Amino acid sequence: MTATAHAPVATPPVTERRLLTGFFAGAGAAMAVWGARLPAVQDAAHLGPGRLALVLFAAAAGMVGGLQLGGRLAHRHGPSRLLAGPGVVFGLTLVLLAQCRTLTTLMMAAVLFGITHGILDVGINSAAVNCQNAAGRPIMASLHAAYSLGAMAGAVLAAGAVRVSYSVMFTTVGLLVALAATATVPTIRSATQLDEDPVKSKAHRSTAVSRRTVWLLSALAAACLLGEGAALDWSAVHLSDLGASESVAAATYAIYSAAMATGRLLGDRLTSRYGAPAVVRTGAVVAAVGLGLSLVVGTVPAALAGWTTLGLGLSITVPSLITSAGRAGPRAVGTVAAVGYVGLVAGPAAIGALASLTSLPIALVLPAVLAAVVAVTSRHALEPR
Repeated sequence: MTATAHAPVATPPVTERRLLTGFFAGAGAAMAVWGARLPAVQDAAHLGPGRLALVLFAAAAGMVGGLQLGGRLAHRHGPSRLLAGPGVVFGLTLVLLAQCRTLTTLMMAAVLFGITHGILDVGINSAAVNCQNAAGRPIMASLHAAYSLGAMAGAVLAAGAVRVSYSVMFTTVGLLVALAATATVPTIRSATQLDEDPVKSKAHRSTAVSRRTVWLLSALAAACLLGEGAALDWSAVHLSDLGASESVAAATYAIYSAAMATGRLLGDRLTSRYGAPAVVRTGAVVAAVGLGLSLVVGTVPAALAGWTTLGLGLSITVPSLITSAGRAGPRAVGTVAAVGYVGLVAGPAAIGALASLTSLPIALVLPAVLAAVVAVTSRHALEPR
């Protein structure tokens, strides 16, 4: 009787799902606040475009390194170890960035910011795969929707508090993230579905996903995230070139994000009914055709529709790719996320180079073509073998 009274109580998947939803939303909000207030950071440190690019490159390099390190750590110790600790440090690095006023200090802090974000990203995605397996139904898309909604909330907060100094904003948000991550420690300790059984998972991974498939998943993630990077950096410019007002051009990415969040909120239900390969393939076709036709028509309404369909069509792809990679364990999740992030960072630069040689509408054909490639090849990566 005494043993029964003191036996650990298993945390139900619904509790762990709420826990992970909070981590996804918090990470999205923190990243959006950082991105939205970059112009203020640039002014305070007296950085030109080239030097600001160095800070962004430092953060990106740290992110890629963190994703790879996170994959190894999660493989060895389990994803649950990469939640509270990295979450606290992630918030504190945002506080650190608030204090930096020189290029050198900003680059050093940005590297730490990227590393901890990468480690946390692997932790929450790998834990989400395990939680989804325990739940016995798709939940990954809705968790990624939480990231999108968190990012939208962070962007709105940053825009609404534009008169507040960025250092106060970074410090406040960073401390809130760190405190929230600390508060999750008891729940994480009592959780049972965040980490896989190492014996079962090791035998399963040996046959579930080949190395070749992991790299195919990685390439598809890079192709999809290139489209997201194009929307982030070029959608407003595209609308502005077509003669849209400043407010309409500025709202384009918000419309894209809302479409992506909507698709992710519906994605789990669609995946349960039709299967990930069919949903990803259909979504990629919608993205390719929608953006492609909008570039041919070349009007403001068509462009808005094109970016909306791109967000809607690509919404379920990355969650599905991460889920498939999860069959091979955290290292595969880290690899897919790292290569995908390279596409997110390098894609806008590639589009800019193409635009300088041709024109922006022609350069924007690239994400449409890559979405078509995803539609054709995703089945080979997503179907279990």
